[in-house]
Parts: sequence; C-alpha cells; structure tokens
Amino acid sequence: MSRLTAIAEANPWRRNPWFESVAEAQRRAKKKLPRSVYMALVAGSEQGVTIDDNTAAFAELGPKPHVIGAKAERDMATSVMGQPISMPVMISPTGVQAVTPDGEVDVARAAAARGTAMGLSSFASKPIEEVIAANPQTFFQVYWLGGKERVLERLERAKAAGAAGVILTTDWSFSMGRDWGSPSIPEKLDAKAMLTLAPEIVVRPRWAAQWARDVVVNKRFPDLTTPNLVAQGEMGPTFFGAYGEWMGTPPATWEDIAWVVENFDGPVMLKGITRIDDARRAVDAGVTAISVSNHGGNNLDGTPASIRCLAPIVDAVDGQVEVLLDGGIRRGSDVAKALALGARAVMIGRAYLWGLGANGQAGVENVLDILRSGLDSSLIGLSKSSISELSREDYVIPDDFMRRLGE
Repeated sequence: MSRLTAIAEANPWRRNPWFESVAEAQRRAKKKLPRSVYMALVAGSEQGVTIDDNTAAFAELGPKPHVIGAKAERDMATSVMGQPISMPVMISPTGVQAVTPDGEVDVARAAAARGTAMGLSSFASKPIEEVIAANPQTFFQVYWLGGKERVLERLERAKAAGAAGVILTTDWSFSMGRDWGSPSIPEKLDAKAMLTLAPEIVVRPRWAAQWARDVVVNKRFPDLTTPNLVAQGEMGPTFFGAYGEWMGTPPATWEDIAWVVENFDGPVMLKGITRIDDARRAVDAGVTAISVSNHGGNNLDGTPASIRCLAPIVDAVDGQVEVLLDGGIRRGSDVAKALALGARAVMIGRAYLWGLGANGQAGVENVLDILRSGLDSSLIGLSKSSISELSREDYVIPDDFMRRLGE
C-alpha cells in the first residue's frame, strides 16, 4: 500500500476514490464541472505559451540523486511573512471560487487542516471574515483599484478581520484574447443566465445537485458578487463591475506600493515580479516578500516561466526580502526544485482549484498531501534531512535555463 493510499484510507472526508496526482484531479474536475466553470480554471492569455512554459520548464531541471544515505527524518516546515507553516506550499489567491457552494471557505479549511496559509482574493466569492474564521493564517490579496481611498478601506477591513498580511498583486492585464475561447461568465446569476447555462449544467448532475442541496438546506443562492471590495455586510459589485473599476483606475506607481506598506500594519507581499530591476525596487519600497509570478499565464503571453526568473531575482535581492514562487507547480518535485533555486515557499493556484472541483475540501487536502509526499520523496532521493539543505548543486541546470530580465 502506498503512502497516499494509506492516507486515503484514513481520511474521514473520503467519498470519491482518493487520487494520487494533480493531473488526475484535473481530469476529475473536468468530468464533474460544467464546461464554463472548468474553462475558467484552465484558461490563460492568448496562445497559452506562458502557461505551457510554466509547467514544462520544471522538466528541464534534473535531480542528482544519491543511492545511499537517505535520512530517516525530514523537516519540511518553514514560515512565510511571520506565519509558521507545515510545508513550503501555500494557497495562492484566485478569484470567484464558486466551484463549490462554500468556495474559498472550503479551501481555507483544507489549508488549515494541512497546517498551511491561505491567500484570499479581492475577487473572492466569500467574505474575508468567514475565510479567516476558517483559517486564521489568511493573507488578503489587494488589487490597485478605486484609488487610495478605496484601497485604504480594504486594507483597514483586512486588518480588522485579523488578516495575517496582504498580497498586493500587480501582474494582471486580463487579456480576453484566448485562442481556445474565454469561458462564459454571466454578469449575474439571474433567470436568463441560468437558462443560458442550462445545457452545460444538465449534463453535470452531481455538480447541479450539490448546489441545489445548498439552496434548499442553507437557503443560500449562488451569486458572482465580490463582497471584499466593499464594507462588511454591503453588496459587492459583480465580477465585471469590479473589473470595470480596475480598468478605470490609473495603474499603481512605486510610490503607491510604498504607500501600501506604510498604511498597512503588517507584512506586505508584492506579487508579480519577473524582472531583477523590479525586484530591487520592491526592496526599496519596503515590502516583506515578493512572489516571482506571471499570474499563472494570465498576464502577457510569452512571458518566461516563473521558475526561469527565480534564481537571478533571489541573487539580486540577496536575502533582503522573502522570495516565493507562483506558477506551474504540479508535483512535490516541482516544489523541491523551486526551493533549490532559492524560493522560501511556493504558492499554488490551478492545482488546488482542480482538487476543489474534483472533491471539494477533501480534494484540496488531497492535492496538498500529494505535494507534501512528492517533496518528501525528493528529500529522500537527494539525502536531505530538511528543505533548508536543498541547493542548486542538487540539480542539473542547463546553461540557457535562466532568464535574467531587467538585469
């Protein structure tokens, strides 16, 4: 019996057979979810060149395994912006997780159950207060929209709710030019929208029954509003309403980044760094951490894979800020490679969303278990007793692998 199978047998949430790879989670999510919902979890900008490179680049890094000397005990614990976590994997903020009725709360519970932190999007479908109640180690993600007054209101609400910190996201241009077509996202879930989506929903009876049960039992009707962009208890704008506000707001400057740091009483991560010069400016702005990220391929298509940009940025900031990686993580061995190139931890997006689509909270826990097990296997094969021992010397790195943007 494999380690994952043993975990599955002991898992009290187990309803569907336990899956043993993120790829299988994706297959099950595709089978279970309506097409528009599934496409929202996989689609990226234009041709998807960056999406493909985000995952393919990891395969270019080859481990140098030991055959003797594996350590009996292996430590995977670390911390991110002052929050201790059981392994170097945390939840990246993604918008409108209405894949299950509890959405972001399901994800937060799963992360808490596995001892790690949650990133909550400004475009989330659940209020920050509910998510923090499920996982106190929640970082609130902020977009620069609405100007300083509106941003400050959101920062104050996050602090009052008990957020562990904020993630300021800047790497998003929201391209609608997807070669495979953009998913159909209705402005609101009214009768017209439900009629339009009915052909997709009727062929996914398990998913439809899940939502129908929630309406009957909990008297909650699904919507696509964004409750974290307004004061607590107010009706948030729709996704497209929020997008319109973002489009109408002048882009943030480096002075604005420093202003956020000054006006939030807690750690701030700047997400979306791929250039060395931007990383150095982030240090000057006073942030606690940066995430090397291309928004999962949802920013400018053709941007190099995040992992290609990581090591040069780590070298450039030289320990002045924490550096995380976001983009393309599908296996625990990917996590090990990111750590070896200098990341403190990684953030996952599509991987946990597929787990959520496949099996709700239990599916997210399943994905986190897969990544932990794969990371542990890498530590065994490389004869390491701790993730802190991983280094570039443990991998074959092609001469042309890294991208030194803005050097």
